[in-house]
Amino acid sequence: MSTTAHTIDDPKRSIWDGGQSPLKASYGKLMMWFFLLSDAFTFSALLITYGLVRSAHPAYEGAADAFSFSNNYWPIPEKVFEAVPFLHGISLPLVFVGIMTFILIMSSVTMVLAVEAGHRMDRKNVEKWMLWTVIGGLTFLGCQAWEWSHFIHGTDGGTVMKFLVNGEWIEKTIFGANLSVNQYGPSDFAAFFFFITGFHGTHVFSGVVLNFIIYYNTITGVYDKRGHYEMVEKVGLYWHFVDLVWVFVFTFFYLV
Repeated sequence: MSTTAHTIDDPKRSIWDGGQSPLKASYGKLMMWFFLLSDAFTFSALLITYGLVRSAHPAYEGAADAFSFSNNYWPIPEKVFEAVPFLHGISLPLVFVGIMTFILIMSSVTMVLAVEAGHRMDRKNVEKWMLWTVIGGLTFLGCQAWEWSHFIHGTDGGTVMKFLVNGEWIEKTIFGANLSVNQYGPSDFAAFFFFITGFHGTHVFSGVVLNFIIYYNTITGVYDKRGHYEMVEKVGLYWHFVDLVWVFVFTFFYLV
């Protein structure tokens, strides 16, 4: 019985024998995919928990026009997120968060263009599209900061809610929201809003920092010296993941 030895460069050699990159992906890309997979589990757990907690609260069953905030049932998202900057008093349900979503998706498009330019070793276009990606990320964060500020301060007039204190029901006017109470509905609603959107916002901020580093390295010619722009593609994977997660957050938290 004889065995045949294969060298690393032998085309008949299995990629699982070692010495080769599975699926022709570099070590850095594989590690990024592993990180994104683990992060996907975290966001999935948050959204599943949100769904379970929401299903445990009664839903509003009346007509949408007659809806009013109460801690007795889960609020209707269109009634909570209807404000737009500089248009005070005008009800525009989910318009502002729709604009935020569009901005983030467009930043993903500019990232695709940056990666494509990197494949062509086109330094100028990588610089241009990475800069637009950074601007898109910062714009989204600015919009989210305004949304948080409006959510925390609340609407004019507040909401009168009943609370059980020492065995007695008392009425109290609540303005805005925090982690313990909010004018929009059950305390769990605000807690999940802060945690899920805040956790995602942290990812966006981290992505903006990484994108700026890539932009700076491109300007200084780091990747030209290396002979490739693979780092742009690695960070691009992370940025696309952040955008994709927002689509799920937008769907489950704002639309459903």
